Amino acid sequence: MSPQAQYIRPEQLCIGLYIQLELGWWEHDFAFSNFRIKDEGQIRALRSLGLKRLRYDPSRSDCEPLPLDIPDSPAPPPPQEDPEARARESRAQKLRKLRQRVAEVDRRFVQASQRVKALNQTLRSRPEEAIQQAGAIVVDLVDTLLGEPGVVLHSITGKAAEDAYFHALNVTVLALLLGRQLGLDAEACHSLGLGALLHDIGKMEVPSKVLLKPGPLTRPEQQLLQLHTEFGLRMGQRLMLDDEVLRIIHEHHEHCDGTGYPRGLREAGIGRLSKLAAIANQFDNLCNPPDPRNALSPHEALALMFKQQRSRFDEVALKAFIRAMGVYPPGSLVQLDDERYALVLGMNPTLPLRPTVVLHDPGIPKQEALILDLEQEPGLAIARSLRPSQLPIEVLEYLNPRQQLTYYVEPGRG
Repeated sequence: MSPQAQYIRPEQLCIGLYIQLELGWWEHDFAFSNFRIKDEGQIRALRSLGLKRLRYDPSRSDCEPLPLDIPDSPAPPPPQEDPEARARESRAQKLRKLRQRVAEVDRRFVQASQRVKALNQTLRSRPEEAIQQAGAIVVDLVDTLLGEPGVVLHSITGKAAEDAYFHALNVTVLALLLGRQLGLDAEACHSLGLGALLHDIGKMEVPSKVLLKPGPLTRPEQQLLQLHTEFGLRMGQRLMLDDEVLRIIHEHHEHCDGTGYPRGLREAGIGRLSKLAAIANQFDNLCNPPDPRNALSPHEALALMFKQQRSRFDEVALKAFIRAMGVYPPGSLVQLDDERYALVLGMNPTLPLRPTVVLHDPGIPKQEALILDLEQEPGLAIARSLRPSQLPIEVLEYLNPRQQLTYYVEPGRG
C-alpha cells in the first residue's frame, strides 16, 4: 500500500481517482481491488458498497477528489437503464457461481472414479455385473456430452482418483470428447466410451512386478506388457462384448504408420473408433507417465503428437482432438497479457481462447484463489503457455498444478 494513500468520502469520488478497496475479493464485484476509476458506472458501484470512506492513492490518481462543499451532482440515470452496468452485474453473478460449479465437477469426478474402482474389483468375480457397471458409467458421460451445447472440459482440482483407475476414466472422457467433436451419434459414442473404459482390462493378466516396475522394462518384460491387448481381447470375447468394443481393446496401440502393436496394422486396417481411443490413450500417457518427472504439460503433449508423432494417428481425428482440447488445454500453466500467472481450469471447445483460470494473486490465500472466466473478462487474454520450470517457485506452489492430470466434463449450460 502506498504511504501516500489517503481516505475520502464516497461523495468525493470522480473519474481518474486510483481506489484501493479494503475488502476481501468476495465482498465486491470488481475484477481487482486496486484500480483507477474509468466511468460513472464504477462510481455508482463504489457508492453502492455502503462504505463511509474509501482509500485512494494521490500519486497514482489523475485528479483530485471532489471537494466536500460542492452541491451534489445530478442524480445518475437509473442503473437498469445502463447496459454497461447490467453487463457488469451479470458478470459478477456468474463469477460468484464459478466456485460452486468447480466443486460440483470435482464431486462428480470422484463419484465416477469410485464407480470405476468398483468395476475393476468385480471384473474377476462377477464380470457380467462389471460390464453392466461400465455401461452405466458410459451412458452418464454420453448423456452429458451429447445433452446440450456448451459442455466444459475441466481439470480436477479436488482429490484425484486412485492411480489404478484414473487413466481409464481419463481416456474415456477424452475419447468421448473427440467423438463429440467429430459428430458421432449416441450409439457410436457408447461403443467408443465402453471400449475406452475397458481398453486396458488385459493388464489384469500381466504380473504386477511388470506393471508397477519403476525403472525401464527389459525387452522380455516389454513384450509381456504388450500382450495385454491380446489378453484383453480374449477377456472381452468371453464377456461377449460388441465387435467395435473388442477392436478398441485389441487395437488401441496400433499406429496408422504400421509401427504399433500387436499386429502392426496400417491405417486402413484399424477400426475407426480404435483410432480415436489411440489418440486419447497416447495423450494421457504423455501427461501422466509412470514417472511424473517425465510428464509433459497438456500443451506440450499436443505439440509433440502433432509435430513428431503425426504419422501414427488419423490426421482428421488428431486435428479434431487438438480443436476439442483447445489452444490452452485444462491443466496448462499460462501467463495473461497483464503478466499475471494462471492455471487453466476449464474450457469450452467453442471458445478455445477464453477458458476458466485460477489466478495467482499473492494478496489472496491460495485456498481462496480467485477463479476468472475469461469469457466474462473481455479486457483480459492469455499471452502464452508456460512450463512449470518457467514460473517462480512461489507462483508454482500457489497454483499447485497436479502431478497427475485428471479430467471430467461439466454439463452444458445452454
